[in-house]
Amino acid sequence: MTDVYDKAKRSAVMARVRSQDTGPELKLRRLLTGLGARYRLHRKDLPGSPDVVMPGRRLAFFVHGCFWHGHGCARGARVPKANRDYWLAKVARNVARDEQALAALAQAGWRTEVVWECAFKDEAALSARLQALLAVTSVLKGSTASRAPP
Repeated sequence: MTDVYDKAKRSAVMARVRSQDTGPELKLRRLLTGLGARYRLHRKDLPGSPDVVMPGRRLAFFVHGCFWHGHGCARGARVPKANRDYWLAKVARNVARDEQALAALAQAGWRTEVVWECAFKDEAALSARLQALLAVTSVLKGSTASRAPP
């Protein structure tokens, strides 16, 4: 099957695919801000350069697009008909890179949370999930602070 666009147009379309400040990432940041969370963006010094980082809580968020990171939902399971082998290999490399980054962060003592693009379909559920996660990390943060010497 051939591409519906010529090579120059396809290149222009793919060049517009963003890796930072995507729609789902902006929605996550809006939800976290609404919950009163403070965070930093795209820490290059951490493995995988997490999208949102809460250093005080040692919590890192990755916002993954379902297609690009091989999620099991309908959108993530779809494989383009054109250049199928390329896309299967590309997504497999992305998944392997994601696993390495999560493992490296865990080994360094960071907790990680992956938020999938499809999770934003139900923002109320996602907000409740984030609120519960922040409540747990604030308890953990408080418990370590209480054990510090005077």
